[in-house]
Amino acid sequence: MRLHTVEGQKNIDLLCINTIRTLAMDAVQAANSGHPGTPMALAPVAYYLWQYVMRYDPDAPTWLNRDRFVLSNGHASMLLYAILHLAGVKAVNPDYEQVGRLAVTLDDIKRFRQLDSKCPGHPEYRWTSGVETTTGPLGQGVATSVGMAIAQRWLASRFNRPGFELFDYRVYAICGDGCMMEGISGEAASLAGHLRLSNLCWIYDNNHITIEGNTALAFSEDVATRFVGYGWNVTRVGDANDLEMLGRALEIAHRSEDRPTLIIVDSHIAYGAPHKQDTSAAHGEPLGEEEIRQTKRNYGWPEDAKFLVPEGVREHFAAGVGARGRALRTGWEATLRRYREAYPDLARELELMQRGELPERWDSELSYFALEPKGIAGRDASGKVLNAIAQRVPWLLGGSADLAPSTKTRLTFPGAGDFEADTPQGRNFHFGIREHAMAAILNGLALSKLRPYGSTFLVFSDYLRPALRLSALMELPVIYVFTHDSISVGEDGPTHQPVEHLAALRSVPGLVVLRPADANEVVEAWRLVMQLKDKPAVLVLSRQALPVIDRTKYAPASGTSRGAYVLADAPGGKPEVLLLATGSEVHLCLEAYESLKQEGIAARVVSMPSWEIFEHQSKEYRDSVLPPDVVLRVAVEEGSTFGWSRYVGPRGRCIGMETFGVPAPMKEVQKKFGFTVERIVGVVKELLADHKG
Repeated sequence: MRLHTVEGQKNIDLLCINTIRTLAMDAVQAANSGHPGTPMALAPVAYYLWQYVMRYDPDAPTWLNRDRFVLSNGHASMLLYAILHLAGVKAVNPDYEQVGRLAVTLDDIKRFRQLDSKCPGHPEYRWTSGVETTTGPLGQGVATSVGMAIAQRWLASRFNRPGFELFDYRVYAICGDGCMMEGISGEAASLAGHLRLSNLCWIYDNNHITIEGNTALAFSEDVATRFVGYGWNVTRVGDANDLEMLGRALEIAHRSEDRPTLIIVDSHIAYGAPHKQDTSAAHGEPLGEEEIRQTKRNYGWPEDAKFLVPEGVREHFAAGVGARGRALRTGWEATLRRYREAYPDLARELELMQRGELPERWDSELSYFALEPKGIAGRDASGKVLNAIAQRVPWLLGGSADLAPSTKTRLTFPGAGDFEADTPQGRNFHFGIREHAMAAILNGLALSKLRPYGSTFLVFSDYLRPALRLSALMELPVIYVFTHDSISVGEDGPTHQPVEHLAALRSVPGLVVLRPADANEVVEAWRLVMQLKDKPAVLVLSRQALPVIDRTKYAPASGTSRGAYVLADAPGGKPEVLLLATGSEVHLCLEAYESLKQEGIAARVVSMPSWEIFEHQSKEYRDSVLPPDVVLRVAVEEGSTFGWSRYVGPRGRCIGMETFGVPAPMKEVQKKFGFTVERIVGVVKELLADHKG
């Protein structure tokens, strides 16, 4: 069906734009849920960007050098789904193989926000091909886009060679007032300006509307001036429907060589229905059947047609982004074939990285720590292990939120270098005191197939938790290194002593949490997390020195790979009581074990560095470590007792924290809260007495 009678570019452009708008209206109305206003208002912007600007092949949505598009205001998801459908983006499976269908079909759009539809309420990475990152929590998308832009800079410095420009893609992110209000966007924008990421462009939908109403209720700052202060190039498009002005703004962004660009686009919510333009209902609710009919009438659209894609629209997209993207990709692939011949080692490295695999003998530099009279702090052991691995895995990179000297996460071997605007080949990142942005940027790096790590103190994991949650939701193998792991931080007091943080992290689905007991468990923990392909991991490490466990006397540290293992056992493997612990408290349990043995009490010490890994073992193995018939159990951990009941059962006891800590030297803090050998032995005897009674 043809709706336009006058030939010309403007007519086909408007037809495509209105197709996006009407698909959004119809999908939200059918679902009786969603946000139609922003997709309608921004349809011209997204259309122009995809159809005329982006280097993207719909037939190959995982092409390595594609431009990235991030919809940070994820509530406008129908804007993206409509584009993916009309552009004919193909679906790929988890192995990046095409599956012979569209990523988003018209039936998917008709089932917007319904169970198993490829069009969920907010875009979800791994679920819908063409979605570059999960968005929804405002600000996360733009912050993640900074990680993608950083990745392009690093990939180019690592792999590009004269005549072989493998990586020169750009990153575009659309965001709204909510993204600008969230603090994470300011953190990320500040770092992007510092790093002069000229390959990054944010398009800010300045529509003055949030759920509660006009932004004047709570937001009156000069965004343009703020971004100029960040070191960004700022330009403005006074009307979202002015494609010519939008094109000039994007050209300015492309010509900018020393800074990222913010394009401020003025739009009206639910454009096309004038009497609804200033209402928040159009932002967060379906328009209603009558409003949709009036809006379609205003577009010159059949009022009762639903999910209509007029003849010529798909063909126009195919002749634009489709043809341009195919030509660019096939040319790039020819370059890659020549690159493989000229630089076979780098090409092999690139292939391994893209498949999430590790180089041969990647762990060949790892070795176990010898017994050390003074002990070795978890963070110190981790720093040595990290450097040993990173020398063998060139795409393992990362840094800290201004705490690398404390978290021991700096790469110190020759050539590691610092990632800065003038040294994009560096592998040490300086995120500044921006924990939240750091984690989102790590997600962007992981989405670009790098292997990133980031670090801070465990207590500050609260500052980055929303982005860490998205690491787990997207199944990204990001590595988080959290040090200063307990109340044993001591004098810094309760503001720096984590209590509830381990329990909070363990509650995140898909997140692997490891709290090693000594330097050799640290070795095995790193060995384990490096092999994870679809799960983020947290290493929880001590600040203080921990004894290196004598493995000639106790079980080998290789048991770490199973999440929990019998470290010291009762004679004949028949314990009366189980002592369960993680981290530094394992040593207390070993001392208590030896004391109990002297008194003829048969105990078993179980080191439990990772509940998540342990729960994935067979029932037979789990029962062999924690025999169901041994009901007397004591768990010891310098953190909240929340969650330990699953292991100690109704007859067991937990020695843990029920309050915040106190400022005092470490030994005094431990004694005050009962983390002593004497307390453990006393609790065991109480349990035995109660049991016999």
